[in-house]
Amino acid sequence: MRYPRFIGAIAFIALSMMLSHAALNSALGEASSAPAAKPKKPECNPATFQVVVDVGHTEEKVGARSARGAGEYEFNLRLAKRIEQDLVAAGFAKTMLMITTDWKRTGLATRAERANRLPADLFLSIHHDSVPDRFLEKWEYEGEERGYSDRFKGHSLFVSIDNGDYKGSVQFGKLLGKQLKERGLAYTPHYTEKFMGSRRRVLVDPETGVYRYDQLIVLKSTKMPAVLLEAGSIINRDEELELRWPERRALISESAVDAVIDFCALRGRRLRPIATTQHARPAKRSGLLPRTQ
Repeated sequence: MRYPRFIGAIAFIALSMMLSHAALNSALGEASSAPAAKPKKPECNPATFQVVVDVGHTEEKVGARSARGAGEYEFNLRLAKRIEQDLVAAGFAKTMLMITTDWKRTGLATRAERANRLPADLFLSIHHDSVPDRFLEKWEYEGEERGYSDRFKGHSLFVSIDNGDYKGSVQFGKLLGKQLKERGLAYTPHYTEKFMGSRRRVLVDPETGVYRYDQLIVLKSTKMPAVLLEAGSIINRDEELELRWPERRALISESAVDAVIDFCALRGRRLRPIATTQHARPAKRSGLLPRTQ
């Protein structure tokens, strides 16, 4: 009677091992037959994503005058340089600073042509705002009578419906407006008012302050998404001083960099359109300056 028990035990162990082996083979078979996980679509690569940071106006034709008599161009240049440097530091090594010497209307068309020839992925034009002359009041600063208007303040963002990628322009404008808003900076709403006359604009997004400025050459003639930023009002006496502060420029620049990072990621998730322009390397005389060392 002892041998049958021993034989039965051995048979039980053998059967258990066979069942375990079969279960393991079945699991391995299911795993090998399961479809492989789809690779993630590549995100946008900052090293190849090119941003043109355009300095509004020229050294000869400075644009608006501030409440204290300073030219808009110097505000534009300081802020544009800061944005360019911060973008390069964030990995956007192909960022280009555009400085134009042609102050005539032809210079505006040339800016767009240069960006199209690169071809750039994003065009950001830097400006500072003023008001129509009829809103100006007079005050004396450093012995001279100056014009000012403390009635309006804040930034604004402009896009053109005639741009080569209007949807992308609005998308980036909203991202930039959102970043500025999150840092406590408010846009100016007066462009929707009737008293602005010919300067009245359509407000595309009331949350972030994106307006349409369809006729502006640097926006309508560029084939890539393009946004013009009026960083603030230099004709407003208090805001002019704030816009001179490095801290204010840092806030605006951080907003621009974060918006570019978000936009770059969004663009990386879709197929890029086939370029219709030649990939010509810009000549030195083009006014496109390489990143600051």
